[in-house]
Amino acid sequence: MAESSRLCSVWVGSETGILKGVDLGKKQAFNYSDLSTLSRDQEVSALCWGDDFESEVLVGCVNRTVKTFSTEKSRFTEFRHCPGGEGPFRGLAVWDGSLITCVESGLLKVWKEGSVDSAEITVGPDVYKMCQSPSQRHRVATGGKENDLKIWDLQRPEEPVFRAKNLRNDWLDLRVPVWIRDMQFIPGSDKVVTSTGYHQVRVYDPASPQRRPVLQVEYEEYPLTALSLTPDANSVVVGNTHGQVAIIDLRQGRLLRCLKGVAGSVLSLQCHSSLPLVASCGLDRFLRIHNTQDGRLQHKVYLKSRLNCLLFSSQDKLEADGETALQDGVKEEDEEEEDEVWADMPTVTDRAGGGKRRKESEEEPQPSTGPDAAGKTKSATQAKKKTKGMTIGATQAKKTKGKTIDATQAKKTKGKTIDATQTKKTKRKLRSSS
Repeated sequence: MAESSRLCSVWVGSETGILKGVDLGKKQAFNYSDLSTLSRDQEVSALCWGDDFESEVLVGCVNRTVKTFSTEKSRFTEFRHCPGGEGPFRGLAVWDGSLITCVESGLLKVWKEGSVDSAEITVGPDVYKMCQSPSQRHRVATGGKENDLKIWDLQRPEEPVFRAKNLRNDWLDLRVPVWIRDMQFIPGSDKVVTSTGYHQVRVYDPASPQRRPVLQVEYEEYPLTALSLTPDANSVVVGNTHGQVAIIDLRQGRLLRCLKGVAGSVLSLQCHSSLPLVASCGLDRFLRIHNTQDGRLQHKVYLKSRLNCLLFSSQDKLEADGETALQDGVKEEDEEEEDEVWADMPTVTDRAGGGKRRKESEEEPQPSTGPDAAGKTKSATQAKKKTKGMTIGATQAKKTKGKTIDATQAKKTKGKTIDATQTKKTKRKLRSSS
């Protein structure tokens, strides 16, 4: 089990409280939770790396427990209870040996290592996401429903260093609603890209004089639930509640391409740090890996549970040969599943002659496997078609002949009836004349 955890490229948290590790090379998933002690309040709501070497995974549960899982030892090494506030975790982060948590009610806490006390920040109600800056670890961003984007400096937590301003009223002079669902810092800058529940992608720049977004793009008409920046940070991958995943260019503000194959609501997205790959999961219980350059689906693994969040390892565990071999693996697997479905379906026969057809099918010889098997199979199929056509023709001829005979008999019967009637009339005339 320890060796299997080192080979896992993606870590997924499920609705049932199970932490799953996925080995994409072998298309295998491993459960790293005690299934006998699972309960509904252990649902995984947030994941993050515990260190820069990605040797630890921090798992945030609904019951306010943060578990530390060691990828080298393949077991949970620490359990920490983090009370305060209401609702599930909306984000986890690590800074200078301290744990950062944020819950739905808007209470952000910094738990120092080895200390029971924690610093508290109230970031506003109905928080949907808290994320950390990759370059400045002491900065975090928060946002939610009617709780616009704020950037906080944990070294000076009294006031946010940036507070976004809502858009101007629309053409009906109505206030534009606010609903931030996900966000991420753009590497190499102070910019933040967000996705909203009103199908908008916005880019905020704290260095600019305006607090309104410097870029806004709309995608489809359904709420955007997740986003992730590509390795070059020039594009962003977004997913919505109807299983639509797309790549949007942040430089030109246009749609680049769509990633197909997702069936349910997308709850989490993450791009690989160096490869052109993006991992997605959601309510359809599948983990999918798409290529962001050509949009092809490269990996697809069924994980049996509804999936809430994921982590994509930045370590190069995906070999180039393995990727090339698995590019067509999804299609071949789908074709095999379709063949099995058709093979398991019962044979439907007509009522008339059904027994004869079954007997004929049972008496059919098995196809040969020699070099001329294809030719023999084609000739046998053509012979069956001809025989079937001849049988149908003969049946129709019999029916037609039967109808002709019936018509002839009817005519004869009618003639006999007429003759009998005429004979009776003649006898009556003779009697009357006599």
